[in-house]
Amino acid sequence: MPERSPAPAPSRAQTLSARTWVTVVVLGLVGQLAWTVENMYLNVFVYDTITTDPTVIATMVAASAVAATLATMLVGAWSDRARTRKPFIAVGYVLWGLTTATFGFVHPAAGADAALAVGTAVVAIVALDCVMSFFGSGANDAAFNAWVTESTVPANRGRVDGVLAIMPLIGMLVVFGALDGLTQAGQWTLFFGIVGLVTAAVGVVAWFTVRDPDRIESAQGAYIATVVYGLRPSTIRANPRLYLLLFAYAVVGTSTQVFIPYLIIYIQRYLRIDGYAIVLGSVLILASIASVLGGRVIDRVGQRHAEGKVRAVLPAVAILVAGLVAMFFVRDMIAVIVAGTVMMAGFMLSVAAISASVRDATPADRVGMVQGLRMIAAVLIPMVAGPFIGAAVIVGAAETYVDLGVVKQVPTPWIFPAAAVVAVLVVIPVALLRRHDRRTMDAGGPPDAPGQAVTEARA
Repeated sequence: MPERSPAPAPSRAQTLSARTWVTVVVLGLVGQLAWTVENMYLNVFVYDTITTDPTVIATMVAASAVAATLATMLVGAWSDRARTRKPFIAVGYVLWGLTTATFGFVHPAAGADAALAVGTAVVAIVALDCVMSFFGSGANDAAFNAWVTESTVPANRGRVDGVLAIMPLIGMLVVFGALDGLTQAGQWTLFFGIVGLVTAAVGVVAWFTVRDPDRIESAQGAYIATVVYGLRPSTIRANPRLYLLLFAYAVVGTSTQVFIPYLIIYIQRYLRIDGYAIVLGSVLILASIASVLGGRVIDRVGQRHAEGKVRAVLPAVAILVAGLVAMFFVRDMIAVIVAGTVMMAGFMLSVAAISASVRDATPADRVGMVQGLRMIAAVLIPMVAGPFIGAAVIVGAAETYVDLGVVKQVPTPWIFPAAAVVAVLVVIPVALLRRHDRRTMDAGGPPDAPGQAVTEARA
């Protein structure tokens, strides 16, 4: 593959303003604080205060994933047609925060029939989680992500997505370090209230800090047609590069979901490492540093090589696979931290390279719509397929431990090789991408252009 000439010095279009960086970091971080609460602590809240039935938690997770995906598709297309992202971000964050704050008020009614009280609380918490996920995904996954795409250019998207890739991990650290004590003390109303009010406050701030690009392109046609546009076979044929990148996104995401739902349980129950917080904190901090530094490398690779940032995907996934293989063998705390850092750094770098490439391949008049496709690839498919693969591996290994006289299934190291096997499958979409790029270059076109005309937005 021919190489491009060395990249010139960054232009003003390639250099993001301080205002843009602050907006990216604040909205990205606070959004992930709210998602951490929903993805991790809401399950604990339900288990501790409503019911220990795992079917309820599974149902809640599945229902919220569907609601989030629908919201991203609907709001993404809506913001395309409105040709503005700011109100969807600002108002969405406020509503997201307010619904998050109400979680702590859902409890089985005292004095009522026990089964009826629990059933009513279950219905209420699942419905509230779906409403919260709808507001959150509409604001964050649809509008905010569309705004990031339009506020960046190919030359700086690797850096931006490298920073955004670490936000879920920083969000976990912040919530765990600053607020976990409230959950241990059973102060759930205060816990959800703090996170909710912070999220709502950032929505108010966003109204004054978010600036829409000078021009947002919008596709014509009926609203429902624009929502389902990305699911049409004709659209896939017209934008092969975009959908191959989304394919790669789904593979990497599914790989990580094979082990992430069981990671803390594995460290606690199989490895018997009591200081899992030390392990988690060390891995997240070190991997985050690697992701931020790696984002700059991804941008440089994208400018120097003809196939763009896709060139960085396989090396990043190779790092992920190396970490997964190492996790199969390590047993003590230090070794787990080292292997875990390699594993998570590879994951974040893979996501950064693929996510930035998706932004580069996004048609300018379908930016909001593409966020719905990203949601399907990055969240819906991985969260449905990955945990079931991991569960099958765990059941097949048949490892158990005894807790208060009760025999319980325990995750085994085999979840990591299973995840590595899934991750290796990314070579399929990457090979197809390179084949597509070679054909495009032979025809005289740029390999990293989307299937439709794209106008770069100003930073």
